[in-house]
Amino acid sequence: MTPVFAYGNLSKVIDVEEKLEQAYLYDFYGELLNEHQRRIYEDFVFNDLSLGEIAAEEGISRQAVADMIKRCGKKLSDYEEKLHLVRKFLSIKQDVEEIHRLTKVFRESKDEGLMEQVATISNQIIEEL
Repeated sequence: MTPVFAYGNLSKVIDVEEKLEQAYLYDFYGELLNEHQRRIYEDFVFNDLSLGEIAAEEGISRQAVADMIKRCGKKLSDYEEKLHLVRKFLSIKQDVEEIHRLTKVFRESKDEGLMEQVATISNQIIEEL
């Protein structure tokens, strides 16, 4: 997985791929943030609130919100760099999708060679776990 986020200018629109990446990181590591961090991060990333809206809601400055989001994003990225849980999950997900595709083709063709490919992929999954 490439470096996760560049939190340079938070007011820029976050593209769909980056949102998905943030969602994965949060799903895997969000519980490691404290409640205040989670609330602010969720409001910005998932609820699409602006820095100003979050600041008003939390009673803090826009800069404090921006700093918190940067720190949370960095923290989540650092967890991924050390633990690689998202990378492993996405790799296994891709392998399972390939197994699904191969079994669909097998049902149509009855090509026994496809089952050998399924066995190879499933062994790779077991090794990753």
